[in-house]
Amino acid sequence: MSITGLHHISIVVANAQRTVDFYTKVLGLRFVKKTVNFDDPGLYHLYFGDETGSPGSLLTFFEIPGARKGRPGLGGTHHVALTVADSDGLRKWKRRLTDLDLDVTGPLDRHYFESIYFTDPDGLILEIATMGPGFTRDEDQLGRQFMTPPAQMVVRNRDEEAIAADTWPEPVPDITPDMALSHGMHHITAIGTDIARTHAYYADLLGLQRVKMTSNFDDPDSAHWYWGLENGRPGTLITYFERTPGKEPRAVGGAGQTHHFAFSTPDEESQLALREKLVEAGYRVTDVKDRVYFKSIYTNDPDGHVVEIATAGPGFMVDEEAEKLGSGLMLPPWLENRREMIEANLTPITQETTG
Repeated sequence: MSITGLHHISIVVANAQRTVDFYTKVLGLRFVKKTVNFDDPGLYHLYFGDETGSPGSLLTFFEIPGARKGRPGLGGTHHVALTVADSDGLRKWKRRLTDLDLDVTGPLDRHYFESIYFTDPDGLILEIATMGPGFTRDEDQLGRQFMTPPAQMVVRNRDEEAIAADTWPEPVPDITPDMALSHGMHHITAIGTDIARTHAYYADLLGLQRVKMTSNFDDPDSAHWYWGLENGRPGTLITYFERTPGKEPRAVGGAGQTHHFAFSTPDEESQLALREKLVEAGYRVTDVKDRVYFKSIYTNDPDGHVVEIATAGPGFMVDEEAEKLGSGLMLPPWLENRREMIEANLTPITQETTG
């Protein structure tokens, strides 16, 4: 197995400062790198994650100032989920977010985890999901048969009044240790048109384990399958809703929508082996791109999602010390001679020290 889990997800935003404020002050992530889009250096590329920007912890954002809002749909992602340790931490998040005037849905029992949903300032759907109880609770051999969602967890059967009232009893002005989102991403959920074709791509081609075949608890007519590693370890999971073309529109790019998501591979050798496998299967794959903090190749899944495969290293401390991550505008060596012009075109970002 050369894919070791999720690496990052990259999302379009309309305002860099607003994004920094939300992800550091509201969600408590660390701002680990302030740089530019290497393919369009007039735009910021911002990275948030755990203390060192470990693969799987990373949410990254391309700023397109004033970008119109996008819309989920076929060929796009629906949401990204972050991981919290347990149900107490989840309810503390609900209380903290609602006290900050965010609309929060949940906590919902998803059988394999509990979760809440809300949106960031650009409309990106965010989920916070618990580590467990996990995918083995109703199967010994995962992903072998369709698992019908428990009836009481399906939309229209749920006790919505009880769910709305279920929160932490006291205000949570500060993020407590049991609320830490440093576990990184839990899963990414995308929208496709043919779940069997998607399975062939992720399982047969990329080698991920199908860990669950079920239906969308909020849309029971839509298949919902999960792929990952180690029986569905959070941080390895990609999930898809199957929707019908003609009934579900195509995704519309813009603020709050995903540009691409990335899987992690240990090294360049593994990455090249995956590239060769994709090319032999008839997929378009880019050459290896030097992203300074990792090496990348890009391809598309059968529905057109941009899928990146990125190396785990060398990491974000190649150009900043650990305690100073995210404090300066870092440019790749080939853009340093354009620094003055690049900085002049970017709106300065102010931030609190997180080191």
